[in-house]
Amino acid sequence: LAVLAASGAAMAQSSVTLFGIVDTAVGYVDNANAAGDSVYGLSTSGNATSRLGFRGVEDLGGGLKAGFHLEGEIFGDDGNASGFNFKRRSTVSLAGGFGEVRLGRDLTPGYSKFISYDLFGQTGIGQFMGWSDWNGNNQTTANNNNDANGIRSSNMISYYTPNFSGFTAGLGYGFDEKADTTNSKKGRYVGGYVAYDNGPLSVALSYDESSALVLTSPAATGADRNRLTLGGSYDLNVVKLNAILQQTKDDVPGGSERKVNAYMLGASAPVGAGEVKLQYALYDQKAIDSKAHQISLGYVHNLSKRTAVYGTVAYMDNKDASKLNLSAKGLGTIDARAGDSQTGVQVGIRHSF
Repeated sequence: LAVLAASGAAMAQSSVTLFGIVDTAVGYVDNANAAGDSVYGLSTSGNATSRLGFRGVEDLGGGLKAGFHLEGEIFGDDGNASGFNFKRRSTVSLAGGFGEVRLGRDLTPGYSKFISYDLFGQTGIGQFMGWSDWNGNNQTTANNNNDANGIRSSNMISYYTPNFSGFTAGLGYGFDEKADTTNSKKGRYVGGYVAYDNGPLSVALSYDESSALVLTSPAATGADRNRLTLGGSYDLNVVKLNAILQQTKDDVPGGSERKVNAYMLGASAPVGAGEVKLQYALYDQKAIDSKAHQISLGYVHNLSKRTAVYGTVAYMDNKDASKLNLSAKGLGTIDARAGDSQTGVQVGIRHSF
């Protein structure tokens, strides 16, 4: 900030924006761990992920623009006790009539488009859990560039096309950078999407591949994860319908294939100054021959353009060996006991700036 303040010439040629969201809620989840305990207290990011970021753009002339985007997560319940970083996004980019090229850590293209199809925006206890850490993907340790759930990649170059009469596409490649001498592909990512948006209709198809994963349940080394996702929405004005169909498949060298099929169907409707939303999801975990059903009901009431209050109730019905948990950041929820259901509640405030 001191450098920017001292650089009058640079500020005259470009614009820099400080932005963020603070979202904190009171939450409760039962059967929140292997002991069957209930947990309650303050949670963070119940309606939108709390964040703080800086972004800027410089017009280079001839339709070419340079930009940067630095963004980190805020934990409103403890004030980022473990420190602040820019792991949500840290990219530099060039954009023009050809589209946009980004370099750095970012959401994977195969995931970024599908946030809009989840009525709960991939946050809080109501969110669609298709991007879970299936089979214990240990990708957050050293020598790995991808997040365990595969929604972000470091060391990535990505390209996003212009809009061609409603058609758009994105492609990304995350370099492994030979960080692991025992497996040269560990941390490598490749994926992309194609989408079509026209008036009330939106539809997208994506494919991702993460290489040489280390799995823990049961243990396996060198597994390649492939994920195929189809999503869409249609706005009828009085109600908006959303759907996601997804298959995640882990190919284990010398072992059996591990597969999860996930399905989501949701509907949202404006109610006065707010929105009510209802969403159902099924997680068919072929690797353990078990299923989980999730139903989520939420309401968001806008007090202004930047401030809203919200409430969400969700129920996860685990069957057989399934132990999928509701996502409530800050409450310490972990895998439930196999076959245990979970019920969760979040009531909170979201403010953006």
